Amino acid sequence: MNTNMKIKSKNNKVNIITLGCSKNLVDSEKLLAQLEANNFKVSHEADEGVDDTVIINTCGFIHDAKQESIDTILHFIKAKKKGILNRVIVMGCLAQRYKDQILREIPEIDALFGTNCTEDLINWLNGKYRNDLKVERLITTPPHYAYLKISEGCDRTCSFCAIPLIRGRYVSRPIDDILREAEWLADKGVKELILIAQDLTYYGIDLYKRQTLSVLLEKLAGISKLKWIRLHYAYPASFPKDVLKIINERDNVCKYLDIPFQHISDKILQEMRRGI
Repeated sequence: MNTNMKIKSKNNKVNIITLGCSKNLVDSEKLLAQLEANNFKVSHEADEGVDDTVIINTCGFIHDAKQESIDTILHFIKAKKKGILNRVIVMGCLAQRYKDQILREIPEIDALFGTNCTEDLINWLNGKYRNDLKVERLITTPPHYAYLKISEGCDRTCSFCAIPLIRGRYVSRPIDDILREAEWLADKGVKELILIAQDLTYYGIDLYKRQTLSVLLEKLAGISKLKWIRLHYAYPASFPKDVLKIINERDNVCKYLDIPFQHISDKILQEMRRGI
């Protein structure tokens, strides 16, 4: 298998299957927009039919998620052998973490891409990546809400977590880019924006040299079309308390925090390297 070799499509029908977390879902939505701009007929988790290509966006975080990803790959490999589809492409976290093993054990896969490989995948499908579509997506959630990813990767060193290995170091998106995407989503009818990252509270340290979640949140709250802004994936240690002021003052910021404390035992938390 050569992921550098471009191919030509037969009927240009592409179905994306998304496994794992909402961050993967955002990646799939952005890939769908890029594919559609390249004149592919796209669908997301459509009923099995005669497709040209199925792209499986995998999860590789915990055992059950890895098994689901493997089972899904094998399911579509069987469909390919039956002539129901022509190609199976695997991407995402499982592909990033276990590339060699997957290629060795499931050689019927046509192409394999890790994380942050949208442009490479588009090129492999004989398309052209569109930089002007960076903030655009095909929204797959119910139209009133959408996820907004504000960073990639993680710098935390939790003993149980492989995300830094899979996704790399923490990389904050510039505030202006995030605002453009939020405004685009609001113009599409999104009323509730759910902020996601591997760790929201770390936002800005790499880019602005300090925690900047409160600054971002204040600016997002100024988008009048957004009725609810909700924070997911907040890390408990070193929580930026200035965020609480914004939550208290802005009516469209939900009084809600998603924080995984994870254990009651200080000893276990220390062994997990949670920092609390």
